Amino acid sequence: MKKSKISRWLKAAALLIIAGAAARSILLSCSGCAKIAPDFDEAAWHARVTETDADALYAPHKKDGVFFNPWLAMGKKGFLTLLRWRLAPDQDYTDAEKQFLPKVIPDPVERIRAAGDKDFIFWVGHATFFMRINGRYWLTDPMFSDRALLPKRRTPPGITIDEILAITDQITCVITHNHYDHLDERSIRALPDFTRFFVPLGLKEFIIDLGKSDVTEMDWWESKDMEDGTRLVCTPMQHWSRRFGQGFDTTLWASFLIKAPEVSVYVVGDSGYFKGYREIGSRFPGIDYALIPTTAYHPRWFMHYAHMNIDEAVRAFNDLGASVFIPTQWGVFPLGDEPAGYPGLDLQRTIAEKNLDPKQFLILDIGGLHVME
Repeated sequence: MKKSKISRWLKAAALLIIAGAAARSILLSCSGCAKIAPDFDEAAWHARVTETDADALYAPHKKDGVFFNPWLAMGKKGFLTLLRWRLAPDQDYTDAEKQFLPKVIPDPVERIRAAGDKDFIFWVGHATFFMRINGRYWLTDPMFSDRALLPKRRTPPGITIDEILAITDQITCVITHNHYDHLDERSIRALPDFTRFFVPLGLKEFIIDLGKSDVTEMDWWESKDMEDGTRLVCTPMQHWSRRFGQGFDTTLWASFLIKAPEVSVYVVGDSGYFKGYREIGSRFPGIDYALIPTTAYHPRWFMHYAHMNIDEAVRAFNDLGASVFIPTQWGVFPLGDEPAGYPGLDLQRTIAEKNLDPKQFLILDIGGLHVME
């Protein structure tokens, strides 16, 4: 077997651990796994999404200790499917696409302090944002480690935890789900023990075990009123959950709307395209900033349920009726077939090719600071 194929086998075996697939499947023949990737019908997929019932967004979503998306079942992907992805030929990318990464802007503390008392959005990298909204400091899906279990960072965090703590130790943190690139134990342990956490159902004890005491679990459509007049709303997303020590889908996944008197920021962790975006936009009109994931969408036949491609991300943005699209999760970890920085280029091309209003898209570099005027 060629060295490259051996490497693919090793990567697939590692992914088996992450996904929790049945070990017995490893005995399946490689020749059956290495066939050309199946065709994917984009139109048929979107027809399925269109046919879903929006009322199911409010339906019960837990049974026998397992959470699920009641509007459209994901279906289980066994190890054979995983191997088929890892052993299939990669999509071709140009050298420029492979090498492109966001810049890393230095001097984060000085730049943030220069903003004075104004609210801001600061991209740390991946799904991690450090924000001041209505005077309150927020941190989303804190990930400052060098690896997300296996994938290694291609770009460093735009600010360190110590630098954040030099600005404030009063932090409100939201966690969207339990995957390793969103829920990083080392990063959470490094935050002050009195940090305030809001997490989806099932994750409270995990955060408490990391030494934190102020942890609130939230279900979809539940809201919490903060002391400063800000309301935090937990909303659905189309995804799944799994990590060591936690079974498939035994903890919930969610997105969050931070709705302050003067500004609102919608935070998506990971999600495929679904009718929920339209419903969220209808229920909470006037969203100012939408932090939308752009990652791990190649190959489409494997990724389409849980991750949006750029066209779907733009569609989700339009469904939300938000004013500004901020792409997240690109340029840090290579999680799909596409190079880490590729989604940034893909979004830029889409904006140009579809003649979209560039003023509606804020593509930050690592350490990028947007001050709200």
